[in-house]
Amino acid sequence: MEQVGYTNSPAQLDVVFSALADPTRREILSRLAEGELSVNEIAEPFEISQPAISRHLKVLERAGLIERNVAQQQRPARLKAETLVVAVDWLTEFKEFWGASFDQLDHVLKTLNETKKD
Repeated sequence: MEQVGYTNSPAQLDVVFSALADPTRREILSRLAEGELSVNEIAEPFEISQPAISRHLKVLERAGLIERNVAQQQRPARLKAETLVVAVDWLTEFKEFWGASFDQLDHVLKTLNETKKD
């Protein structure tokens, strides 16, 4: 498959998908999509410790999915959605593949139905 967008870095893709593999980190990203939050605000709905949330935030930060303002005492986090383009581009390649495969299957099924009618 031809690579699209800027998925030229398999290492970046691996880091992004690794970060997205955890449901807690995905939920954190969903919450940050609504706006910037402090670590305590992020930790609020979860039944895990604040240090565990901080570890999740470090993984997301290393993957480039969030950024944190180190100049502020609370170190609020915000989503960096543009990094998700790496994953979206890679998945889009498969969407095109499956779309073509389903189109071929539709053609075969239509042909079989028309043959049965005759």
